[in-house]
Amino acid sequence: MPARGEPSVAASGEWIDDDGTRMPAGEVHAWRPGTNQTLCGLALSRSRLRRFHHVAWTDAFPESGGAADEVRLVCPKCQGATGRSSRGWSKGWTRTSPRP
Repeated sequence: MPARGEPSVAASGEWIDDDGTRMPAGEVHAWRPGTNQTLCGLALSRSRLRRFHHVAWTDAFPESGGAADEVRLVCPKCQGATGRSSRGWSKGWTRTSPRP
């Protein structure tokens, strides 16, 4: 289960693992339970995305293994919205030389 405040996964497909648990497949997006859209702004019902309350967003990346066996594409907008870049977790944006 994802930690409180951490996004869960919404995906375009699903597969069943050896334990009989539904897992995300295809294109995955970050989604906060209790809302009707992904962090990148897609409506869950109109996009026909399946919700996975039990899969944390960090487990959806192919390099994490586990729940990401059938993941083909991770939404880059959702990656940015959660603070994860293609190179790993970012520390956020800071201005290095502010105007006086």
